[in-house]
Amino acid sequence: MACRQGGSSFTLKGMRFRAFGKTGFQVSEVGFGGWAIGGNAHGDSYGTTDDAESLAALNRAYELGCNYFDTSDVYGHGHSETLIGQALKGWQRDSVFIATAGGQDFSASAQSKSGGVKPNFSALHLRQAVHDSLQRLGVECIDLYQLHTPPLELIQHAQVFETLKDLQQAGKIRFYGIVIHDPQEGVQAIRLGQVDSVQAIYNLFDTRIEKPLLPLCAETQTALVAREPLARGFLSDAMPEEISFEAGDNRAVWPKPLVQKRIQAAHRFLPALPEGYNALSQLAIAFPLSSPSVSTVLVGCKTLAQVEANFATAQLPPLTADQLKAVRDIQGSLY
Repeated sequence: MACRQGGSSFTLKGMRFRAFGKTGFQVSEVGFGGWAIGGNAHGDSYGTTDDAESLAALNRAYELGCNYFDTSDVYGHGHSETLIGQALKGWQRDSVFIATAGGQDFSASAQSKSGGVKPNFSALHLRQAVHDSLQRLGVECIDLYQLHTPPLELIQHAQVFETLKDLQQAGKIRFYGIVIHDPQEGVQAIRLGQVDSVQAIYNLFDTRIEKPLLPLCAETQTALVAREPLARGFLSDAMPEEISFEAGDNRAVWPKPLVQKRIQAAHRFLPALPEGYNALSQLAIAFPLSSPSVSTVLVGCKTLAQVEANFATAQLPPLTADQLKAVRDIQGSLY
C-alpha cells in the first residue's frame, strides 16, 4: 500500500485511493480523523475514550487499507498524536501519510493568560509545536503540517507561510496546508499560492465549499480534505431526540432545540439510503466522495465498531447520479 502511485486513482485491499493534489502521493478515500481519540481530559471532545480501544481502532483502520491519518496537537493536548505514534510503531512507515496541525496554544502559560487554548501562529510557537509533534508521533518528518484555523488576515499575510517553508527546507515537514472554517479562507490561501492542501467542513448539512472552493481545488490541483462528514456525530446514525452529552463533549453546550433540529434533519436522509448501504453514516461519507475534487474524507472513530461501520463505505459503490439527486432534493427541503 505505497503512498506514491501513478495515475489519479486506484484500488487496493478493497480501499480506493485518490491523488493528494500535486504532491505525488495517493491517499485512501476514507481517512482516520484523530479528534475523538484525544479523549476528554481537557474538554472540547467527543466524550470519554479508552486508549486500548482507540489503538485497536487505529490498527483496524490500517488493516482495512486506510493510509491517511489526520490529527492536531490540540486534540487531547497532544494525546491523539501520542496514540497515533504508538500505533505507527507497528506499521510500515512509508505506507502511511501522517497529517497534523498546530497554531492553537495549549501550553500552561497560554491557558493561564487566556483561560483556555489560545491561537498562536508566531514563528516561535510553530517551530516548537512542530518539534513537539515530531516527538509525540515518533517520526523524523511530518507528511502534512496544517495551520489550525488561522484568521483570514493571517492567511493574507505571507510571513506565517515563510515559517512553514523554513520547516520544510529543514526536513521537519514534507508538505503544508491549512484547516479552515470559512471557504473564503481556503480560496485566499490557494490564490496566494501558499498551500498544498485545504481541509474544510463538507457534509450533507454543510455544502458551503461547493461553489467557491471545490472548483478552485480542481483547477489548481490543490488537495482537499473533507472533514466532519458525520456532522459531529449527528449523521452517524439515527440519534434519539432525547440524547444528552457528558460534560466536556463539545456538543454538551449546544442548545437543546438545535440538537433536536439536527437529529430531525438527519432522519430526513434515511429514505435516501441506497441499496447495500447499511447506515446513515455510510451515505454521509459517500456524499463528499461524490466530488472528484475531494482527496480524502476524514471520519472520526474512537472504537473498533465505528471503524468497521464507517470504513465499510470504502467498499460500497459510489453514489449514482439518481441517488445524488435524491440527496440533493432532501437538502433543498431542509432550508
